[in-house]
This record gives sequence, structure tokens and C-alpha cells, in this order.
Amino acid sequence: MVQMVHIRRPSPPVQVKQMPQCRMIATFLLMVKSRFFQHMILRKLLRITLKKCLNLSVKGNTMPHIILVDDDANILASVRMALEAEGFSVRSFTDGESALEALAQTPADIGVFDIKMPRMDGLELLRKLRQTSQMPVVFLTSKDDEIDEVFGLKMGADDYITKPFSQRLLIERIRAVLRRTKARNQAAHAAGDGQNSDGGSDSGAILKRGRLTLDAERHDCLWGGETVALTVTEFMILDALARRPGVVKSRDSLMDAAYDDQIYVDDRTIDSHIKRLRRKFRQVDKSFDAIETLYGVGYKFKEVS
Repeated sequence: MVQMVHIRRPSPPVQVKQMPQCRMIATFLLMVKSRFFQHMILRKLLRITLKKCLNLSVKGNTMPHIILVDDDANILASVRMALEAEGFSVRSFTDGESALEALAQTPADIGVFDIKMPRMDGLELLRKLRQTSQMPVVFLTSKDDEIDEVFGLKMGADDYITKPFSQRLLIERIRAVLRRTKARNQAAHAAGDGQNSDGGSDSGAILKRGRLTLDAERHDCLWGGETVALTVTEFMILDALARRPGVVKSRDSLMDAAYDDQIYVDDRTIDSHIKRLRRKFRQVDKSFDAIETLYGVGYKFKEVS
């Protein structure tokens, strides 16, 4: 009697698409000797893997596209990992030339650039980028790069963050710049020309109060024709004050104008921003006194006489 033997064919191997960021994280993990940081990295890796498999993002279905440029491989890997864990789509580069070529092919929603890099630094990358694009940019700087920060803001950077920095702070700064850029663009498209009683323009995009001119679309601030380089937060605080001259703004209302509701900010942070605003304006006009302090109440922008 012949016994029938059924030979079971082996199943074809499951094709799993390898993710570049997972390989990058695995390499980075081998470099870290602390068990605490290894555990933290593995948790983030798991979050990234789940989001890729389920095609989900933390903030809905839209995934803002970020281009990240830094010549430090450790910073590049850890920041990219943190951004992707929050649902951002990220392309990373170690030099400005490669990033510029990539942007020419596929634009991004926002750029995060280190200032000091070989071949092409962040300032040169921004200068070339501004010839064809108004993509918002956040600079990564060191504590001794104040001159570069000012120069970068004058060239059209939207904000900067100083190394070493909290990844959570960087993520919230990126989200804030994206929100403000969207709101600013919407206001610029919807704005019409208008004149107010004090002779200044008060359209959504350009605001004029005496010697002050604020152009929200270009993130330009002029005082008597002289450029004053402001961060996004400083710009938003000044805009909130100047839109209603003579009206006292509390610290809480200024925080609402400059920060997202999800970010906790101590009310004394506004005092620090006001001090920096005054210092920057007094660099171009030593007699600047347009921002008045009402102790215990808040601040106001002087009415134009």
C-alpha cells in the first residue's frame, strides 16, 4: 500500500520595507551606553514603528514636512527621531548644499538649519533659499552666535533656538512658527488697504504707527526706516501692542498673542521679551520710549500724536 505524503511548500518570506529612520535609530542606540537612554530611545522607536504601520500621525492626517540640516550626526539622529515620533515627515542632511538641491526638487513646510556647517553654512543656505522661497526657517545656534542670530533674522529666518536645547521646546517652536506662518499668510491674502484716524495703515499685513512699520507677511520691522531684527515671539508681542495704541495689555493677553494655549509660560517671560524689544529699538534710536510700563497692570504702545 502506497502512503500519500503531502509536502508542504514553505511560505514566501514576508517582505518588510525597511525604514531608514529605524536603521538610523538602531545605529544611534549602539552608541548609547546608558540603560536609561536606551530604554527611552526604544520607546520612541516603538512609537515611530506603530505610526508607520498604521499610517497615523499625532495631529490628524496631515504631516508637515520638515527639512533638517546639521553636521552633527548625533544631533541629527536624535532630533529626527523626536520629530518623527511627533508625526512630522523629516528629511535630514549634513550639509547645506545637499539640502538646497533636495529643496529644489521637493519643497518643505519648514526648515531647521544649524548655522555653522562645512561646505555651506546655515546663513548661506538661507540666503540662497530666499531667492526662490519664503519657507519658514528656525536656526539652531550656540551661545556665542548672537551676531549670526541677528544676521539670520535680518535675512528672513523666523526664529532660533540655542544649543543645548530641549527637544520638546524645539518641537513646540516649530509648531508655533507653522501656525503663525499660516495665520500670517491668511491675513495677508484677506487684507485690504485701509486708513485709520491716526494716519497709519492698519491692514492685516502691514501696520504703521508713527515711526513703526510692521510687515507681517515679510516679518519686517522698521523704526524710522531702520530695520529692527525681531524673533517671531517678539514680533507677535509688538504687533499686539501696536494694533491698539494707548490700550493697556496685560501679561496674560500678550502671552495669548504670542504663545499657543498648550505651552506653559511664566508671566515674567513677557517682561524679558519687553526688555529685549526696548534694547533692540534703542540700538537704532536711543530715545525710544514707545512701549510704556504700567506697574501691576501691563504694557501699552504710546498713541501717535
